[in-house]
Amino acid sequence: MKRQARRGVSTIEFALSLMVLVPLILGTGAIGINLIRTLQTVQLARDAGHMFARNVDMSQAGNQAILATIGTGLGLSATAGQGSAVVILTGLTYVDGSTCTAANQANGSGSASTCTNLGKWVFVQRLEIGNTSLRTSNFGSPLTSGPTGVTLDSQGKISVGQYGTRAGAVANFSSANGINPYTVSGGGAVSGLPSGQKLFLSEAAAQGFGMPPFVAGSPTYSFAFF
Repeated sequence: MKRQARRGVSTIEFALSLMVLVPLILGTGAIGINLIRTLQTVQLARDAGHMFARNVDMSQAGNQAILATIGTGLGLSATAGQGSAVVILTGLTYVDGSTCTAANQANGSGSASTCTNLGKWVFVQRLEIGNTSLRTSNFGSPLTSGPTGVTLDSQGKISVGQYGTRAGAVANFSSANGINPYTVSGGGAVSGLPSGQKLFLSEAAAQGFGMPPFVAGSPTYSFAFF
């Protein structure tokens, strides 16, 4: 082919290649941003859990502001219903004989027992920070309405008298993640965490970066136990 006849061929080839390269570059960039947001979500869940497990009162506005600062990159806000991220903090415990005694409930068997949650995992605390409409907990929530519902105080805590007896406090904990820190031996003895010990669960979620049609922008999510 003569040189004059080949003029513009490279331009057409470059334009055609851009039809493939540009979507690849945009998609790669969007996926990379979401990977960064996923790592930030994991770190936020761990940082929130560390504070919560060390008995920092996360119901206080000052502590929530600190957590919002940590989650700034994800858009976490200390104002309820605002922002593009949420942190869910949960306290759980296993109801054994000592818990029933603390609740002033008989822990016998059959009709002799008034401690109806004996041998079950229950919620003892729940706090939510940020945009609560973004995601709910993967491990369920305490029921706060109806005759079997429980009452959360200003710190999100449930009294022992309620979580020892009311069905609204029962958590599907072991079936939710397949982990049960307690094991019961043949003689009925419970081993694992000390009696009455609280297990802390921290969950974090944030709105993902979206770039249709390459990336939908699905929320990122992470959880941690302490």
